[in-house]
Amino acid sequence: MARKKKGDVVDGWVCLDKPFEMGSTEAVSRIRRLFNAQKAGHAGTLDPLASGVLPIALGEATKTVPFMMEARKVYRFTINWGVSTDSVDREGEIVARSDVRPTPEQVRAALPAFVGEIDQVPPRFSAIKVDGQRAYDLARDGEAFELAARRVTIHSAEVSAAPDADHVELTILTGKGVYVRSLARDLAQALGAEGHVSDLRRERVGPFSTENAVTLDSLEEMVHRGAASEGLLPVATALDDIPEQAVTPEDAFSLRQGRPIVLLPRQVETLKSRLSGGSRTVSAFQGQTLVALCQLRAGRLEPDRVFNLQ
Repeated sequence: MARKKKGDVVDGWVCLDKPFEMGSTEAVSRIRRLFNAQKAGHAGTLDPLASGVLPIALGEATKTVPFMMEARKVYRFTINWGVSTDSVDREGEIVARSDVRPTPEQVRAALPAFVGEIDQVPPRFSAIKVDGQRAYDLARDGEAFELAARRVTIHSAEVSAAPDADHVELTILTGKGVYVRSLARDLAQALGAEGHVSDLRRERVGPFSTENAVTLDSLEEMVHRGAASEGLLPVATALDDIPEQAVTPEDAFSLRQGRPIVLLPRQVETLKSRLSGGSRTVSAFQGQTLVALCQLRAGRLEPDRVFNLQ
């Protein structure tokens, strides 16, 4: 006899405005407890020293997390000139000082070299594994190790503020795998300066942004008055750039049983015109209910992930 899962059936996304000094894992645990949800996960780790958008998936929404890992992200962060730290943030040990204070104009002139596809070495204080151990653990223990450069994409970067000579604020739009601290480190080096990230906020992850984000305090208030659902976004929120196909109740039943369905030629042509980048992924809906994520092949929709939504 199958063991009954603990918690309630809760399906959807929470776009959490994560506070400073809270880890992503802790944030997921807090949200899961608030909703008493059976299952939870997050899309894209956010460091404890960063605030902002942390999309948290509950229930069936966890099946869409892989699609969010590819989503573009917007970060707004401040570089504090004059001091470099081993972790490239304000928590690290000071490793170098300098009187050089790059001007906003100098920063703007240097930024184009970091836009596009670039090779970026992750910071030593990161969760990357080296011989089975986290890099940040090795760094804290003073171990000598090297991290290989990774190919990442920064779509745009601009100076968004310059409050004083010691600080400059940047806003960047990135692909997956970009480390803001590495960008700050490399930019400072290119300008012959020392610097570290003193403030970091993530403003967008795909369709999730500060505009539809909620705070922990507001969620707790919703739960207290029995309105937790007000803090939930639909499971399909993470699929905003995936073409949709309406299906009949009969076809929905087939997809949920793992069986492919045949489309009309005009439906196939419409979907092909909306697919991009070699993708074949299509979301099937019965009315407003997400039924399955499918692959379009030879005029058929073949179910990959099936959703059990009411």
